[in-house]
Amino acid sequence: MRTAGIHHISAIVGNPQENVDFYAGILGMRLVKKTINFDDPGTYHLYFGDEAGTPGTIMTFFPWPTAFRGRIGDGQVGVTSYAVPDGALPFWQERLERFGVPFLKVERFGELYIQLDDPHGLHIELVERAEGKQSEWTFGGVSPEVAIKGFAGATLYSSSPQQTADVLTQVMGLELVSREGDYIRFKSPAAIGNIIDLKTVPGRRGATGPGTVHHIAWRAKDDSEHLQWQEHVIQHGLHATEVKDRNYFNAIYFPEPGGILFEIATDPPGFTVDENPEILGEQLMLPPQYEYLRDELENKLPTLQVRPLEK
Repeated sequence: MRTAGIHHISAIVGNPQENVDFYAGILGMRLVKKTINFDDPGTYHLYFGDEAGTPGTIMTFFPWPTAFRGRIGDGQVGVTSYAVPDGALPFWQERLERFGVPFLKVERFGELYIQLDDPHGLHIELVERAEGKQSEWTFGGVSPEVAIKGFAGATLYSSSPQQTADVLTQVMGLELVSREGDYIRFKSPAAIGNIIDLKTVPGRRGATGPGTVHHIAWRAKDDSEHLQWQEHVIQHGLHATEVKDRNYFNAIYFPEPGGILFEIATDPPGFTVDENPEILGEQLMLPPQYEYLRDELENKLPTLQVRPLEK
């Protein structure tokens, strides 16, 4: 079996309005779903992506505004990479300077990256990629010609890099394509969310909290293939959970030997299952099992505003 690539990446952050201001206001991504953590309904679950929340573009967040900052390290996605169109990096450099966001420029595998941290400490980077369709979303001065297309990929920090490499190739079906310094590069077939860089030198174990990635999810094309993935994972000696209904996709989870939590998520049904495309992300959407808590949750959860930022 071979996954097409990354479906989504989920992280823990702090203040939710700061999260919205950065990913929508500065990075220009669309808030495609405002819902709750199905396992902790008193917490938001916010989804950002392209105009439709296409698999391979979806970054999701659990805001924990009162929690202690986490520590990025082994057993986590260390860096989340976003793809922008060819020729777009000068726009992003100027924009980050204008909004006072510090960044570095580095080269890896022959590509130039702009590396920065979000307000809560997540490591992210931008890189030009010709592959993948342009986003159709325009917001806050970010037009489709320069907008984030979706994921370029991710850098994994593993406490057991060789075992993680084996899972990437033998279980997930990625192809090892290059080595450079302390990194091995893998590739999947999709045009977006298709590059994984694995750090080969273990470091300090990560600690969960705001500023860290919770899990990385891989794509399954439909429910039938999803069940095949579940069996496939178990046959390789890994513990896969039962299928969990997340409304916008079905999910199974399993920890790989290097400590990173992997998920496999179905592409359908997507984010228009409970909202029209024109109004995605505007209302608090609840799964049926929590609809009875709507009044309580709407009073408890902070009001969020997607707003263009002026600098």
